[in-house]
Amino acid sequence: MSNRILSHEQIQHKIKRIAYQIYETNVDEPEIIIAGIEGGGLNFAKKIQAVLQKITEANIILCKVIMDKSNPLASGVKTSIPESEYANKSVVLVDDVLNSGTTLIYGVHHFLRVPLKQLKTAVLVNRNHKKYPVKADYKGISLSTSLQEHINVEFKAKNDSVYLSE
Repeated sequence: MSNRILSHEQIQHKIKRIAYQIYETNVDEPEIIIAGIEGGGLNFAKKIQAVLQKITEANIILCKVIMDKSNPLASGVKTSIPESEYANKSVVLVDDVLNSGTTLIYGVHHFLRVPLKQLKTAVLVNRNHKKYPVKADYKGISLSTSLQEHINVEFKAKNDSVYLSE
């Protein structure tokens, strides 16, 4: 059984709100790096990037973050752009769902290997089940769910949605 938590329109509203929050935090930055974790995070990052490009003159650079989510320590974390392109810049690490915090903490760790102006995190759904001390600076919705429940985020053309299933 699954229940729709967010409709397409609600998700679009949350994307726009998060993009404006990112812009407000980076209003004087000439460049903002939007680093999407491969999969749902990258899809979410592309949507944030599209809104940011409409509301700011800053150069919005999309960076794909590649890792094996089931074992990020073994696989390591790689990015689609070299470290020199995000060093001393403002970076926003993006994922679709913050569950245990494992994916975000390894992503944060990767970016902290170089000096940055600032590093923030953004998620569409924050599940409040963290086992690591990582938080989402920008979040679409926070849900207190049981460990047996599962969040499914679907990014489809004009039909984005978030479902909660058992």
